[in-house]
Amino acid sequence: MSEGRARNTAGKPVAVVIGATSKWQADGRNTKLAHGRSLEDSDLPVGVRSGVGGAIAQKFAREGFFVVLTTRSEPNAASLAAAIRDQGGVCTTVELDVASQYSVAAAFARIRDDAGDPDVLIYNAGYLEGRDLPPEKELLEHIPVEMFDTAQHIASRGPFLVAKEVLPAMRRKGAGSFFFTNNAKSLRGMKRMTGESLYYPRVMMRALAQVLTEEYSEHGVHVANVVIDGTIDSPGTRALPKVRNRPEIVMNPVKIAEAFYYLHTQDRSCWTHELQLTPFSTKPSH
Repeated sequence: MSEGRARNTAGKPVAVVIGATSKWQADGRNTKLAHGRSLEDSDLPVGVRSGVGGAIAQKFAREGFFVVLTTRSEPNAASLAAAIRDQGGVCTTVELDVASQYSVAAAFARIRDDAGDPDVLIYNAGYLEGRDLPPEKELLEHIPVEMFDTAQHIASRGPFLVAKEVLPAMRRKGAGSFFFTNNAKSLRGMKRMTGESLYYPRVMMRALAQVLTEEYSEHGVHVANVVIDGTIDSPGTRALPKVRNRPEIVMNPVKIAEAFYYLHTQDRSCWTHELQLTPFSTKPSH
């Protein structure tokens, strides 16, 4: 049995975090791309070391949930899993590639076997496709089709596949939360600037959240699109020049995680279906 594998023998409520690790964590893909190396993070608060996904996982674990961490490679989540256990929480790690229908199906078969049907699902998968294109390849005509395919898989097809795995049980139960972590590029189509990911498929993620809200709210399932409108604190982003020059623009992932938990605990007479979080020092995107 894998070191990261545990079973929900106590029958705790189950929270699944898709993309529990951050591309901006100390050894993340974006961190290495932006800085050319991994960074040291031992001096940072544990709540920010794994970005939003890690903070959400730690929050729900503290609230008594059995937390399932999904990641493309189990070692990526080792430090997060250790942090949750050090805090007295219970978790397991499951490898999942949202671009693969087989991987999604296999991962949820294991989740149902080890943990049970999810009570909460947070879709937090991210990608960096497009960030490494040079300024002279800023226009759409220069974007490789495989780069678009990856972005579309993660932002649109992936959550569709995950929803098909999770929502039937929530509908039968008449309860459950299905939340999307999204960004400001989901609000409308915007040009991709140099250094940015190919984010316009995120509009489809928002549209999917709206569709699922219409389809599943009446069955007791709370669906919400959370627009994180700013730079999230993490080892990789904290080291960026723009953040060092303007630390007030950084968003605390621990506080973002509290917003997700708040959504889950809302009374069903007044559910929020879209929540936009923006630092006080910047204007909300639209």
